[in-house]
Amino acid sequence: MLQIGNYNTLRITKLVSFGVYLDGGDGKEILLPTRYVPKGAKVDDEVQVFIYHDNEGRLIATTLHPKAVVGEFAFMRVKSVNSTGAFLDWGLMKDLLVPFKEQKMAMREGKWYLVYVHLDHLTGRIVASARVEKFLGNVPPEYESNQEVDLLVADDTEIGYKVIVNNSHWGMIYHNQVFQRLERGERLKGYVKEVREDDKLDISLQPLGYQKVDGISQRILEALQMKDGYLPVHDKSDPEEIYSLFRCSKKAFKQAIGSLYKQHRIRIEADGIRLLPSSI
Repeated sequence: MLQIGNYNTLRITKLVSFGVYLDGGDGKEILLPTRYVPKGAKVDDEVQVFIYHDNEGRLIATTLHPKAVVGEFAFMRVKSVNSTGAFLDWGLMKDLLVPFKEQKMAMREGKWYLVYVHLDHLTGRIVASARVEKFLGNVPPEYESNQEVDLLVADDTEIGYKVIVNNSHWGMIYHNQVFQRLERGERLKGYVKEVREDDKLDISLQPLGYQKVDGISQRILEALQMKDGYLPVHDKSDPEEIYSLFRCSKKAFKQAIGSLYKQHRIRIEADGIRLLPSSI
């Protein structure tokens, strides 16, 4: 079934001077303009395309990738504002409309906003909404502890970074557990620490427990091997220095070197850690 506002793999049915027509199902023919037609394309070839509406309301295809598809959140810049609403640059020839009713406050040209891309239930057109809260938390947060998730950084608050988890729920990464600067709109991986009573999630940027220690231990061993078996870092080193080397907290680093020490893979010295011959 054709998915408007998403990627589809469609068959070429006809070659014309201004592009090719694709089989959209149910008798629909969808134009892929010449500028996007793959070189050497022929009838019955299949191409992956994004489907949306042109300025006349007709379905059209492109091989360009928008900044978000239907069902996703993204930060986008307002290109223009008129009596219909604000129009966002979402990476396609046609800009994406945010109707006035879907704006939290009057959007201004040149500013960036967090929006959700969806199909308008009345017109069937692709639109965006800045009222993102109504699209989050609508299904129970069924996550396991330490489950890897996709994150979009939404805001920097007094207590931490507010993130959107798997395009479905609000999450929080607390400042005292972050050792890098995160930017609004940044996408990254994270791990579920806890599902709170309010159905919001506490998120970590590192795996939890032994899985975390094992991963950090491996990074420490690799770093030691690259530095001739010695690194001038230890449990008294600055947290910032530890994070810059191993992308982990000081607590996680201490757990990892403790584990390596018990395995007789490193020796902990006054000014650093040394790889033992058995681990080379």
